[in-house]
Amino acid sequence: MDQLPAMAAKLLFPLIFGRKLAQLACTILILSQTCSFASASCFTSIISFGDSIADTGNAPYLLPESGRPPFFTLPPYGETFFHHPTGRCSDGRLIIDFIAEELGLPFVAPFLQVGTNDNVNSSSFRDGVNFAVVGATALEDSFFDERGVTIPIANVSLVAQLRWFNQFLSKICPINSPDCRGFIETSLVLVGEIGGNDYNHALLGGVKEAEVRSFVPDVVNIIGSAITELINLGAVTLMVPGNFPIGCSSAYLTYFSSENQDDYEPATGCIKWLNRFAQYHNELLKKELARIRQLHPHTTIIYADYYNAVMNLYRSPIAYGFAGGALGACCGGGGPYNVNLTVFCGYPPSKACDDPSLYVSWDGLHFTEAAYEWIALGLLRGPYTTPPLLTVCPAEWTTLSSHVATKR
Repeated sequence: MDQLPAMAAKLLFPLIFGRKLAQLACTILILSQTCSFASASCFTSIISFGDSIADTGNAPYLLPESGRPPFFTLPPYGETFFHHPTGRCSDGRLIIDFIAEELGLPFVAPFLQVGTNDNVNSSSFRDGVNFAVVGATALEDSFFDERGVTIPIANVSLVAQLRWFNQFLSKICPINSPDCRGFIETSLVLVGEIGGNDYNHALLGGVKEAEVRSFVPDVVNIIGSAITELINLGAVTLMVPGNFPIGCSSAYLTYFSSENQDDYEPATGCIKWLNRFAQYHNELLKKELARIRQLHPHTTIIYADYYNAVMNLYRSPIAYGFAGGALGACCGGGGPYNVNLTVFCGYPPSKACDDPSLYVSWDGLHFTEAAYEWIALGLLRGPYTTPPLLTVCPAEWTTLSSHVATKR
């Protein structure tokens, strides 16, 4: 890290102010010039729940045998890193992939890849397991059915993902056995991002903001209940992300386009009321996490501030290498933000930009690998986790920060 060019170091500074603390901790712990998170052996595996922000390949296993394949199973998805679609909603890796890399772990295996087999065992998922599914909501379908909100794809809610988890545990080890609890206790448990689709399906389906805002306490309560259940199963360290600034999303900017300039934030061009909505969700979530921390003082619950981690990219895209801009999508069907709400990325005549690394938005709702990498760096090395991840596991994340800096 000390060898980085001056300009790269300057760009990284807002995200890595804790570097000196990490260096000191590494020196004390292993008396080495360099230190990686993996060397500290803080976590031996990752257990993940959530939606398309974290799904590493579950959704393709839920597809119907006939009909048009979903957009995320088609090129150009996956083109940057994997060079083929993997079920990830990006051109490459996701936040969870970068976290796994920094832990020295393989990419987290999707549960449906092998988890439904009768012969599954602990060795199949010794490095972790991912239950996240594209399109997943926190709330169950019945909640939306009662309110006339259409869920356009097969939904595996957070509650359903927890059912999968319990089924998984019953196959690999007796629940509450030392082996089972040991697996969970030494895992970093990611609970989300989840809840975004509860709002996406409603807001982009024409439901009024006031009604969707009334969903927020229910969404947060479900997340809180899931966290409590995971703690009871043995989780010791959980990371719970908040919502992104949806007012900066290319899809939302297209759907809620306004001629009134007062609707937009002057510094970013994002829609004010949508970002306030996301902040409302995040404030309620933080209060819920504080409540659970009081009940479980020996459990570490980390709030991951996705909102502010990505806002840096919207405020100063050029400084972070996004010459293509922050608000327009790399892959889409045209229009002011390159988003056609009837022709999603992956379907003709949509097409992708030549260099996704120059864009923050990949397809209007999801981010590029380059943006996810910056967000991950902000969580792992910067100020966007509460409590700071460096205090949970004091080590220096040299691999990711060096890679990001040299790319720019």
